Amino acid sequence: MLGSGTVAHTVLDSVRERSGELLVLDPDESRIESLRNEKVAAERADVTDPAAVERLGGDPDLVFVASDDVTVNALATEAAAEAFPDAYLVAYTGTGATAEHRATFAETADRVCSAGEALVEHIETRVERGTAARARHLREILESIEGSLTVLAHDNPDPDAIAAAVALCRIAEAFGVDAEPCYFGDISHQENRAFVNLLELELTRLDAEAEQEFDTVALVDHSAPGVNDQLDPETPVDVVIDHHPPKGEVSVPFADIREDVGATSTIVTQYLDCFDVDLTEALATALLYGIRIDTKDFKREITQQDFEAAAALLPHANIDVLERIESPSISADTFEVVARGIRNREVDGEVLASCVGAITDRDAIAQAADRLLAIQGVTVTFVYGFMDGTVYASARGRGNDVDLGEVLRVAFDGVGSAGGHTDMAGAQLPLGVFDAVQDDAGDTLASVLEGAITPRFFEAVRDAAKPDESASPTSDARVE
Repeated sequence: MLGSGTVAHTVLDSVRERSGELLVLDPDESRIESLRNEKVAAERADVTDPAAVERLGGDPDLVFVASDDVTVNALATEAAAEAFPDAYLVAYTGTGATAEHRATFAETADRVCSAGEALVEHIETRVERGTAARARHLREILESIEGSLTVLAHDNPDPDAIAAAVALCRIAEAFGVDAEPCYFGDISHQENRAFVNLLELELTRLDAEAEQEFDTVALVDHSAPGVNDQLDPETPVDVVIDHHPPKGEVSVPFADIREDVGATSTIVTQYLDCFDVDLTEALATALLYGIRIDTKDFKREITQQDFEAAAALLPHANIDVLERIESPSISADTFEVVARGIRNREVDGEVLASCVGAITDRDAIAQAADRLLAIQGVTVTFVYGFMDGTVYASARGRGNDVDLGEVLRVAFDGVGSAGGHTDMAGAQLPLGVFDAVQDDAGDTLASVLEGAITPRFFEAVRDAAKPDESASPTSDARVE
């Protein structure tokens, strides 16, 4: 903290007991003594001198310029930017700021504040979440981009991936970078189509067969090229923002992967706040819907950060549009897949599996899995069908003790790609691994798949539900 004016003391009272180290630099010896008497680490220094600030300041994640004097604050902001280029810089204007002062603050600081109450809240948030250093790093990466930025959502993107991609493009554009949200595959689920159309979100659908050239690539809601997207696995990636556990090491210039957060839209919302990027109604609505969908209406893997992000977005969002998104018409093909799912179901205890055969819309699989979960006595559903040489599968659960994402990874390890959340997961399996002949109706292939896939899933669920025999009541492990 550079300077210790009135606002500085208000912030100190709020953050001094939090984890981490706090240091106040101020040129006034009497203030330094007063702070030390209050057990606050403080040193006397000219806060407008970059050399003095750097010599005493160490390597901070966040620097707060907090004098009451606007001229001192403007000079201290420039000194802090020079001394600590990697720190997140918050500047309080003080009183009587002129247009010239405000221009200095805007050009130099990551965040400029003038209202005491809002300032305290902003500092508290940055300290609590530890996003200050990340925000500074992301800004450096974006400002270093030469050319344009391609922000890629995962294949057949859901609302969380779509909203996060659009929002990251908005952040990049705030730093003068041309950015384009993109995806491979289709947006075919009727709610997702309504989501994009009603909010007039512009995304580019990439052709997997065409040769792709990118200046810079960012991935949102997934973390590796060639995994859940159709990029060449060797494609260089500069930015990854995700909330799913990665399948391997993620080595990119900037990665923010937070498995404890319910949605990627939550993370991107925090960056919008850090960089003070204006929220349009469409973007706020998209991000709020993305959080709601990925947290299953705030009932799955929800954290305080998700609630806070949603609360920040709600005043800017269009609730009427959200209601229209959530009530789209359902296609006849989807109803047919649901009907086949009911007819072809096999039940093992509270677990239901169903092969629906050939499909024309892969999103119908997920909708069937959702709707079959309403069957009395069923707590887990697993629905799969095939199209274009691939088996698509979706699993859903409620009130069960198994992690469906892990169940699918175990069941189909070495066969295809699988994963997801505890109560919502999916898999894609190449048909080439199944030795079958398909007749005109696809019946032979469907019967072979039923014999190969359903038993494998049932077995994986049973194994996952078994108690851990290595644990004992006297050990630290939880006994199921």
